[in-house]
Amino acid sequence: MTTLNDLLNGQCHEYAKGEPTLTPAAVQERLPLVPGWELVDDGKGLRFTERKADFQTVIDFVVEVAKIAEEQKHHPDIQVRSYRTLQLDFSTHSIGGLTDNDFIMAARINALRG
Repeated sequence: MTTLNDLLNGQCHEYAKGEPTLTPAAVQERLPLVPGWELVDDGKGLRFTERKADFQTVIDFVVEVAKIAEEQKHHPDIQVRSYRTLQLDFSTHSIGGLTDNDFIMAARINALRG
């Protein structure tokens, strides 16, 4: 059974085309470990949406997310809408679905939020 500590201490790695994604049961096991994130794209993606105080707060947060993404070499799709609403989407594109990488990143981003 995967724990929050497993995710926070885990390291992202590259998945080769053809490797399996997480099973629906594995996704459901991990989802409660990353509150604030939801499944999208028929369970093939993970999304976080949050309204921040202002534009600068969004940008500062995105910079911190970018540092983690670069360190882990696993990057989100990032959207800023209405100047202060941030949306982050994760999916392991090389295999077309969710992997531990996505949940590792979600856990680390949640840790930034405090």
